[in-house]
Parts: sequence; structure tokens; C-alpha cells
Amino acid sequence: MNKAANLDPLAASQDQVSASIPTPSSEKDAPLKEDIRLLGRLLGDVLRNQEGEAVFDVVENIRQTAVRFRREDDPQAGEELTTLLKKLSREETNSVVRAFSYFSHLANIAEDQHHVRRRRAHQLAGSKAQPASVAYALARLQDAGVGREQVASFLREALISPVLTAHPTEVQRKSILDAEHDIARLLAERDLPLTPKERARNMTLLQARVATLWQTRMLRYEKLTVADEIENALSYYRTTFLRELPALYDDIEEELQASTRDATYLQMGSWIGGDRDGNPNVNADTMQRALVRHATTIFDFYLDEVHALGAELSTSTLLVQADAALEALAANSPDTSPHRSDEPYRRALIGIYARLAATARELGANNPLRKEVGHADAYGDPAEFQAELQVLADSLANNHGAILIRPRLAGLLRAAAIFGFHLASLDMRQSSDIHERVLAELFRHAAVEPDYAALDEAAKVKLLLAEIAHPRLLYTPYAEYSDETESELGVLRMAREIRKRYGTRAIRNYIISHTETVSDLLEVLLLQKETGLLRIDEREKQCDVMVIPLFETIPDLQRAGQIMAEWMALPIVKEFITQQGRLQEVMLGYSDSNKDGGFLTSNWELYQAELKLVQVFGEAGVKLRLFHGRGGTVGRGGGPSYDAILAQPPGTVNGQIRLTEQGEIISSKFSNPEIGRRNLELLVAATLEAGLMPHGEGHEQVARLQRYEAAMAELSERAYKAYRNLVYETPGFTDYFFAATPIAEIAELNLGSRPASRKSTRRIEDLRAIPWGFSWGQCRLLLPGWFGFGAAVSGWLKDGETGGEREERLALLKEMFQQWPFFATLLSNMDMVLAKTDLPIARRYAELVPDVALRDRIFKRIASEYGETLRCLEQVTGNAERLAANPLLARSIQNRFAYLDPLNHLQVELIQRHRALSKDPANVDSRVHRGIHMSINGVAAGLRNTG
Repeated sequence: MNKAANLDPLAASQDQVSASIPTPSSEKDAPLKEDIRLLGRLLGDVLRNQEGEAVFDVVENIRQTAVRFRREDDPQAGEELTTLLKKLSREETNSVVRAFSYFSHLANIAEDQHHVRRRRAHQLAGSKAQPASVAYALARLQDAGVGREQVASFLREALISPVLTAHPTEVQRKSILDAEHDIARLLAERDLPLTPKERARNMTLLQARVATLWQTRMLRYEKLTVADEIENALSYYRTTFLRELPALYDDIEEELQASTRDATYLQMGSWIGGDRDGNPNVNADTMQRALVRHATTIFDFYLDEVHALGAELSTSTLLVQADAALEALAANSPDTSPHRSDEPYRRALIGIYARLAATARELGANNPLRKEVGHADAYGDPAEFQAELQVLADSLANNHGAILIRPRLAGLLRAAAIFGFHLASLDMRQSSDIHERVLAELFRHAAVEPDYAALDEAAKVKLLLAEIAHPRLLYTPYAEYSDETESELGVLRMAREIRKRYGTRAIRNYIISHTETVSDLLEVLLLQKETGLLRIDEREKQCDVMVIPLFETIPDLQRAGQIMAEWMALPIVKEFITQQGRLQEVMLGYSDSNKDGGFLTSNWELYQAELKLVQVFGEAGVKLRLFHGRGGTVGRGGGPSYDAILAQPPGTVNGQIRLTEQGEIISSKFSNPEIGRRNLELLVAATLEAGLMPHGEGHEQVARLQRYEAAMAELSERAYKAYRNLVYETPGFTDYFFAATPIAEIAELNLGSRPASRKSTRRIEDLRAIPWGFSWGQCRLLLPGWFGFGAAVSGWLKDGETGGEREERLALLKEMFQQWPFFATLLSNMDMVLAKTDLPIARRYAELVPDVALRDRIFKRIASEYGETLRCLEQVTGNAERLAANPLLARSIQNRFAYLDPLNHLQVELIQRHRALSKDPANVDSRVHRGIHMSINGVAAGLRNTG
């Protein structure tokens, strides 16, 4: 056997199996194992050929020692591992880090391909509709008495929007992404019946692409820019969204057997280039760049599709008639070739192409690859483009050509409706304290109010309402303002220009971070007025961009209902909400609420805030759209989207939902087109089920839910105290966190365009939620996803012993797990986090804390709570093994340990080196920096939802 095959973690699976994870074998997973073996063997071959036998042996030795350390928690193995790692030269270290990191990426490709394979197998076998599919949702709705036309009507009013946001670990070089896409395609090809020569060629190409990966620099080593993040996100449009979204619409319409041609219920959103909160690198220029690049991407797609249609639609009027409208469109084309005089569709498409090219240039998009035949006027808006495409479709349908619409024209029509000329709606976001500073300066210069920030809330609201209604502006071009004020006003002016150029859907939302009062919302209305986005005069009252509060911390969530009630009661706001279709969006922050109050309390306060918002919006007669600020990790709202949507409180998903997608989640969901379509479909399926399935509202159901909520409230209070006591009240905890995790390195290495902290402090309160959760994931503790649960449940059960209620309380928790989707999803997500948590690895990171007494004291507390959480989870669910209900994910995690563990051990070693060298700036070594950066990427890729 080829020695390189030893790199395959499945070759010795018994070595890596965690005692807490089940290992059922299944014939259906044999192709996955074969793919992982193949890719592991190819990577081993490349490593040995490129780096030499000695480096290959080092990699294998490290892997085997790490496995022994895991299997036996053997101190001797730990010492051997430490010795091995410390003996590595800097060049060898980076080669080893690259080897294990690339295996993470290759294993992800194999898993993604297996998901596609299994889905196809179900379809070929004619299996019944799978959960999280639209077919499954429609069947459930039909059984519940919800008709297809009712579903179609629901979709016409719906908006389901995944919103891509930037994340440092996901910004990879296009060269790497392209190579990985090729590997995925070649791996999929091996499932086809290939001749011996074809299979040999496939293997040669796979070897070449893996070798290309090895010889290509994995990451960007210069500081990432917002432009890099924009380009990275756009790669997923070219790979997945541009084709799969229109195709999904057609599939859903087919399943529904009812027309949804006038519906655009699933649309893409973006924060990249418009999210200024804590990122000084985002401004008017980055917003403009984002829209230019969006437009370039969508026009490139349209131009390619129209060119291809011109080649395909060779229909001749010598053989079949065409509508008069189509003939007129052809007559207006700049194409006058006599060779196409009887081919009106081609001539019409040549004219459409010319108009698209002219429009692209007007909107700043790049020149088209193919030069147009002649001049044509640009389109005034996307509707004109759609109308001309519809002329083609109507003519084909009326003249024996209906079958020619589906292959390409139908998808292009859908794409034009979904993406317009803007591709994705770009949100603006900024922190409320910035708005306050800008307005304070404007008020001061205008001699309206010398110290706006010092006013109480009632005085602020009174002043803001008066100024919004006043016809004159505060701003004058003859005064000098701070750079911050000029920049903020410049962003809003640019938003007005973008809407004028690219359409109103290009920018339609303004999100206010740290919303704590009604004045925080009114401030943005006034800033819109100052920049022409809000107009109030005798002729009109119009606000162009919806003002959206973001409630983040636990106190903010608790005040959300009251703030929105006061907001919607304001007469001027009522008018704007009416213009918005009696709809108002509210964003909920999963990340900061978790950092503020811990996993259990964050989830509970989000749930309660949603219930209160439903009540308040119902009383106001306004439709609520919730925007869920979910991150990749469970501590930041991550976990399966389908389950998360179904677990929302009744009345919160009425066909209106937006949610952020970020981190490694973007790659895992959307880098493969088929998996991307499946993930988009499940959002629609979950929204249909959550919005249309009847909810039990009988007396018995209400009483049962009240019992569940009362128990949850008590658990939340206990978990909150345990979490706050550790994170905010334990002396030295901040020092422990900064030493025992890679947070300092994440901040120092400029892994993203956004600083890791909002302020230049080491306070946990000022730290951004992404690096907080991400750092705990890197050291395999994932503390934000579970800490406090054990203390809460064990304490509540123990208190029940006094009155003889312990068994009743435990029975209630078991019933909640079985009957309450909210609680079941919460425990399921925590179960996944606990499966990825690894105390022996985390203990290695704890050794980075120089204060031994502090290290032992805090790690002992964390380890004790981890054990208590495992025991309590087992009591409630009845499962001693992690992920017993999800054996596929259990096997996936288990199979990754062989290359994840060495990456973690290497990261610890590299951090030790880096911190030692950093004491003398003259010794700083870029190779150590690169090694840490690669190890961070590899661990994140291996865990897949730590961002």
C-alpha cells in the first residue's frame, strides 16, 4: 500500500474515536470514506513529492502521536507531542500546518459531494419528500388544509433574504477557491460510468489540482480590505446564486402547480461595503465600489446569457410566425445583416445585448467581453429589460415555441426580476453613538442646541421631531465639520445616489446598532432628511430607507417591545410605516446578547423579545419582519437554519424573515451549487411551515406552554448568574481569556478589515462578538455555546429536592425537550457544540497562561461546568452519546479529529513562539505569523461553524 495513504484519518478510525461519540457504520457512507481516502492519499503523495520523505514522516508522526494523546489522554504522548513540535524548524512547521489545513478543506469537499450524492440517490429511488424540502412543506400544509393557491398568495407577499456578511476566515484567494471547485467537480465526475481512459484522466487532473493547491499561497498575507471581502462574496454569486436561485424559483412553481411569476420572495442581501459599525474602513467610497462590483457581476451574467440565447434562438419566420411586438423589437436592433433578416429573435437579442452593454457602462460596470454590434440606448431601469425579454417569451409561447422558453430564457427572466441591476440589497449599519455625535455637531453649528448629547430622552425626542418637520436643513456648506460628520453625511448622500442609479432595491435598509431609545431611531430619520433621503413638505412625506433598530444586549432585548410601541405610536412614523406597506423590520443580535448574558439567557431573552414584539405589532396593526443576526457558531445564533426558523415563537415568521450568513458557513452552504440550492430551498420550506402551519391555541396548549416558559425563565436566571460570575466577576478572567485563546493573534494579524475590538481596551465588554466566539472555537472550548446550562439545570433540580419536586421538574424538562421546538433546538445545538468541545486540547491552550494559579483556578471551573453540562444534558435527553440523533454529523466530527488535533497542538506551539519573539520586535518572524494564520483557517474549516 502507498505509504501516503496513512494520512487518511479513516484508515485507523478506531484510533480517533472519542469515547462520547457513536460510530455506526453504514454502507451508504462507503463512497464518502473512499473519497476522503483518495484525497488524503493524493495530498500525501504531493507532500512527499514536494517536501520530501522526511517532512512526510514528520506529519505522520505528529498525527499518530496526537491520536494517542486523544485516545488515552496519555501524559507521555503529550510530552512526546510537545517535543516533536518544538523540534520543528520554522519551515517544517508551516509545511505541517499547511498539510493538516488542506486536509480540512479537502474533507469538506468530500462531505459536500456526499451530501449531493445522497440527495440524488433519494431522488432516483423515488423516496418520499425529505424534511426541509419545499415538497415536504407543501405536503404538510396540504394535510393541514392549506391550499396551493393560499401558499402562492403567501409567497407573493413574502420576503426571505439571506444576508452575506464579511468574515476574516472566509476571505480566501480566488485561486484557492477555483482549485477547490475543480476538485469538487472532478470528484463528482467519478460517480459517473467512466471508461478506463476517462478514469485515468480524471485521476491525473485530480492529482494536478491537489498539487496546484499545495503550490498556491493559501491566504492573503497583506491586510485585508473591504474590496477583498466584496470580491470574496461575489464569487458565491458566480458559483451558485446567479443560476441556482432562478432555477429554485422554477422548481418551487412546479411543485406548487400555481403561478408565482410576479413573486420575488427570495432575494439576496449584503452588508459588505455598507456595514460601518466598528469598521473605519467602510465609507461612501466602499459603498459605491460594492454597487459597481455588484453591477459588473450581474451585467456579465446577463450579457453572457443574452449572447447564448442569440446563438440558440435561430427561429426563422420563413418557418414559423412571430408576434408583431417581437418584430418591432427586432426592427429597432442595430443589427442590419441580411443573413439574419428572417431571424427576428436573434436581431432582437442583439439589440438587447447592445442596450445592456450601454447600461453597464452608465452604471460603472466593466466593458463587456464581447463588443456589441452597434449603438443602442441604455435601459432606464430593470423593468425595461424584463419587458423586452417578456416580448421574446410571449412571442415564442404564441407561435409554437413554448418549449424553447424553459432552457434559458425563463431563467434569465427570473434572474432579471430577482437581481435587477443591483444584484443584492446593500444594508447600511452604524452605531447609535456615532449618530448622536454627528447630530450634536450639526445642532451646535446651526445654533439650535449647544449640547444635544446632554439632553434627556424626552427633550431629544421633542427636538428631533421638530427638526424632522422643519423645512430648512441644519447642514451648511460654509461651516467646517469634523471628518466623522462629513464621512457619515457622505455615506447617506451616496446612498441617495446609488438608489437613483441602481434602483430603489439597491439600498433600502439602515440598521442602528446599540438601539437603546426611540431617539436613536429618530436621529437616523433626521440624518436622512439632511441628505435628501427623507422629504417632508406640503406635497409629500416620504422616507426612502427603512430605519431598523438592532437590539443586542440583554437589557436592549428586554426594552425592545416598549421602544417599538413608542416608535410606532409617533404620527410621522405611522405615515412612513404606511408607505412601507404597514411593515416594520426589527433586527435581533444573537452575538452580543450571548457575550453579554451567555448561551441560555441569550436564547431565552431573544424568544421573549420576539413574543413581546408580536404583541406590540399586533396591537399597532403593523406586520413584523425579524432580521436575525446569526453568526456561524451556536453561541452567535448558528446551527441548522431550518430548525432555527421552525423553533421561532408563533407569529414571528409571517413570510418575512432576514438572516445573516457569515464565516465558514458561507463556504459550507454555498460553495457547491447543488448544496447551495438545497440551503436556499430549506429557507423557503421553513418559512412556509412556520408561517402557514396552524398553531395549537387551545386552553391545554396554552397552559402547557406557560409551564415551559416559567421553567425556562428560572433556568435562564440561574445560567445568567453562572455565566456573568465567570466572565465579568471573576478576578483575572480577562487575563486568562487573552492568554489561553488566540484572541491577541487574531487582532494582531489583521485577519479582517474590521478591528477585533470597538475600543482600544482589553475589556470583554468592548470586544466584538465575532472574535470573542471565534477565539473560544479555536481552542476547542466553544464556551459561548454551552456555559451555564449545567449550573442552571443542576441547581434548579436540586432546589426541587426540598419540596420533593425534583423528579417532577426533571420530567418537565424531558417533556419540554420532546414537545417544545424552541427547547429541543436549543439542546440540539448545544449537543453539537459539546461534541466539538475537547477538554484535553483546551488544557493545552490553558498552558499558555503564564500565571499557573490563575490558569488552574479558572480552567478547573470551566472543566467542572463542562462535566455538569454533559450530565444534565444526558438526564434531559436520555442520550449519553453526543449527537446520538444525528449520526452523520457525529461521524463527520469524529473523522476530523485526526487532522484537527494536530492543528490545535501546532497552533499552541506557534503562539508560544510568537509571544516569545514578540518580547523583542527585532525577532518577529513573518513565517510564524503565517503559520498561526494558516492554523486558524484550518481549524475553522475543520469545525465548519466556529465563525
